[in-house]
Amino acid sequence: MRYEAPESLEGAVALLAGAKGEARVLAGGTDLLVQMRADVVDPDLIVDIKRIPETRAVTEEKGGWRIGAAVTGAELKEHPRLKKVWPGVIEAANLIGSTQVQGRATLGGNLCNGSPAADSVPALIAAGAVASLVGPGGRRDLPVEDVMLGPRKLALQKGEIVASFLLPPRPPRSSDAYLRFIPRTEMDIAVVGAGVSLSLDANSVISAARVSLGAVAARVLLVPEAAQAIIGSRLDKPAQDRLEAAARAACRPIDDKRGTTEFRIDVAAVLARRSALIALDRARSN
Repeated sequence: MRYEAPESLEGAVALLAGAKGEARVLAGGTDLLVQMRADVVDPDLIVDIKRIPETRAVTEEKGGWRIGAAVTGAELKEHPRLKKVWPGVIEAANLIGSTQVQGRATLGGNLCNGSPAADSVPALIAAGAVASLVGPGGRRDLPVEDVMLGPRKLALQKGEIVASFLLPPRPPRSSDAYLRFIPRTEMDIAVVGAGVSLSLDANSVISAARVSLGAVAARVLLVPEAAQAIIGSRLDKPAQDRLEAAARAACRPIDDKRGTTEFRIDVAAVLARRSALIALDRARSN
């Protein structure tokens, strides 16, 4: 196995595009190294992207925030301004594994592992995050909900990597939240995850919203019907009921020992409602 640690995006892309055999990108390594140890993958080339400045930076850009694909959850948690603007994204990133794992785990790795149960992905989709991809053909932007096509399947082309994520500018009275259900209190894979981001107008009416559900289909879902169910409301009980109904209708979960189909659908509705209520409460104070 060959290991490379380029210091530029161009260098990383050249290595990946010219690779003979299987090539993998190493960000935090919390999934890749475990898969290698378990003989799930046996790459011929590993390209470590942590020495590339863009992948390791958190910067303000055009009123929004750009987060490098190799920034760790622990680093995000220690960023007070980002934490205040996007608390749901930060709390989702810090549900990945243990405290020690959060010192390595990254948003880029969590997305590119291609799991529908990835914690940070529903929060990023609810936030309207856009992934910046760099490849042999140059740079392109892709909404996070379009990056993952299914379990272990991504929309990335050969030689292409996720360099960073752009979170859009936040209007006043906006916030987000992410909740998940796991069978124990910590360090487990989500049975269901739900992210909600919303904005309020001057009369505390929801003027914009995005709802995303994880682990209830082959890929993390953006659920526009659930967002439409609460836009124009103050999230009163009828709006909550509409939100729950839309979330239930969107779910197409598996049925396994960690949760039956019926259980996952019920939990998705509950988590969507609770996440929306948390986001609403946070938005009122922003």
